[in-house]
Amino acid sequence: MSFFTFANGLSVVCILLIIVMIIGKTHFTKIVESIIKFLIAIMATTSLVSLLMQTYNPDIAKLVAKTGLNLNVIDLGWTPAAIITWTSAYNLLVLLVMMIVNVILLHYHVTKTLDVDVFDIWHLSFVGLLAMYMGANIVVSLIFVIALGILKFINSDLMKPTFNDLMNDQKGPMTSTHMNYLMNPIVMLLDEICNLIPGIDKINFNSTKLNKAVGFWSSKFATGFFLGILIGLFGQISLKDIFGLAFLLGAFMELFNLIGSWLTSSLDPIIKVITDHLNKYGVNMSFVGLDWAFLSSRPEVWSVANILAPCLIIEAFLLPGNRIIPLGGLIAMGITPSLLVVTRGKVFRMIIIGVVEIPIFLWSATLTAPFITSMFRNILLNDTNIGMIGSATKEGPIEQLLAIMIGKSSAGDLKFIALTAGAIVVYLLLFFWYRGRMKKRNLAYQSETN
Repeated sequence: MSFFTFANGLSVVCILLIIVMIIGKTHFTKIVESIIKFLIAIMATTSLVSLLMQTYNPDIAKLVAKTGLNLNVIDLGWTPAAIITWTSAYNLLVLLVMMIVNVILLHYHVTKTLDVDVFDIWHLSFVGLLAMYMGANIVVSLIFVIALGILKFINSDLMKPTFNDLMNDQKGPMTSTHMNYLMNPIVMLLDEICNLIPGIDKINFNSTKLNKAVGFWSSKFATGFFLGILIGLFGQISLKDIFGLAFLLGAFMELFNLIGSWLTSSLDPIIKVITDHLNKYGVNMSFVGLDWAFLSSRPEVWSVANILAPCLIIEAFLLPGNRIIPLGGLIAMGITPSLLVVTRGKVFRMIIIGVVEIPIFLWSATLTAPFITSMFRNILLNDTNIGMIGSATKEGPIEQLLAIMIGKSSAGDLKFIALTAGAIVVYLLLFFWYRGRMKKRNLAYQSETN
């Protein structure tokens, strides 16, 4: 396991990335630039986390002492989670395996989607590594990852007509294989329950006007700043330290977003090599699987995220069993895209369902924090005590809980194995119920266009 996860991970990944780019005939200067940017993004992340935690942990300790809340896990958003995954050789193994699976599924017409969202393969790798961390062997983890990957491809086909509707584009090839859409079955179940609320669709918001009204106050800096003020007040620290913490968290929110863009851009050359080779072999596809971000032009994504941010903080303080303080994941991009697709932009439904499902994300983040912390310590290259870190709105919370159960089942406890098997059966039944509902929706779309 250590070869695929820990000590050798970063050096192995760099060597493999270089080899792939050489095979793809990438220019030498582009190879050097890619590797340097990749390493800079990693070192910038580790340095920023160390600086933040050294300053932040004492204030959190005061918050815990004054309130009695056991909130000792700090939410650092998606960037550190992506860093620890992309510095693991296991991630490249998953990437290779899922490329082969994608081509096979296209060949046998199981899916029409060619997945070119190479960067976001880390979401699948994350749950595979989590299962291994909890005790599963690499074969079991890969079987789990492949099964989830197949569900993602099926889901990308199911969502295509809805994407056409949301983007008002009937001819575009765009769909998405992003893991956040595996939350769709849960969201659809909650959406069905919302149908029982009389007049629910008569309540709605003008998302564009709401976004303009909120303006700066929904920015990453403002979100971090006000969270710092809130923590300082509850922790009863000095006014000077309150503003120091507020500006630190505001800066942190902005800088992590910037560093995340460095990581994605550093991998552009290898992503180009992979997509070029897939196109070269002429795989039979109708749709192109992208990141969820092509939906970012829809104002509902941002208006609902702005409304869910304070809800996320309130629920984090009140939720039994939660130990994470939202920060990097406050702009809930792991939550809102799925809400948009299932409800088709009905903002009030999106808000209600988002508030109800937030606990799933917080509990998952709490349980995965030891894994993220352990993995991150292994790339710090020193013994810095960073405390506990996590990701409050990390995509795929249900899949992460399943990974934990699969890992723990590997110890051979028959009761836990039965519980895990039952959870997987429920998960699959819910997915195929959702599949049936989406097929009915798609038939309605088809009848409208005929």
